[in-house]
Amino acid sequence: MYIYIVRHGHEIDGFRGGWSQLGLDDIGILQAKNIADFFKENYVNVKISSIYSSDLNRALQTATIISNAIDVPITTIKNFREVNNGELSGMPNEIASELFPNLFWKRLDWEQKYPNGESPKEFYTRIKNEWELFLRTVKANNQNVVLVTHGGVIQIIFSLLRNVAYSNKNNYISVGCCDIIKIEFESSLNT
Repeated sequence: MYIYIVRHGHEIDGFRGGWSQLGLDDIGILQAKNIADFFKENYVNVKISSIYSSDLNRALQTATIISNAIDVPITTIKNFREVNNGELSGMPNEIASELFPNLFWKRLDWEQKYPNGESPKEFYTRIKNEWELFLRTVKANNQNVVLVTHGGVIQIIFSLLRNVAYSNKNNYISVGCCDIIKIEFESSLNT
C-alpha cells in the first residue's frame, strides 16, 4: 500500500499563507496539471483509490485537478490544514510586517501562538493525531491513496515517520510545490 503525499501547487504571492483561502496562481495550476498527468499516465501502476485533501483552497484546487484527471473522489480533511496563523491568515506581507514585525513561524516558541491562532505545539498535536487516524483508515482499506496538503503538515509527518522530535525550527524534508512523496506501508490486514 502506498500513500502519495503531494504538497499543493504554487499559491498567489505576496500574502501570508496559513489558513488563507487564497488559491493557486497560474504556475500552481500548471504544476497541479503536471501532477495530474503523472497520475493519469501511470494509473495502471499507481492504482489510486482515493484522494484526501486539506480543505484550504490551494490544496483543494490541486486535489480537484488530480481528481478530474483520474476520476477518483476527494475527501476533505480539515485537520490536515496548514498551521492556523490567526490574524495573519491571507494578510498582505507588507501589512503583516507592519502590524506583526518579526512574527514568523520559525521564530515562535513551542507554546507561543499566532494572534488568534495556533502554537507549534498545538499544530504538531493536531497533525500527529490526524495522521495516526488517517493511517489506521487507509491501512485498513489497503489501497493506494493521495494526500494533498501543506509544507508544514508534511514536515510534521516526516518527523513522525523518522521518529524524531518535532520542532518548528527544523526542516525534516525538502518539499517543493506539487512534489510527490511516495511512502510504502504494510497493510494492517492479516493476509
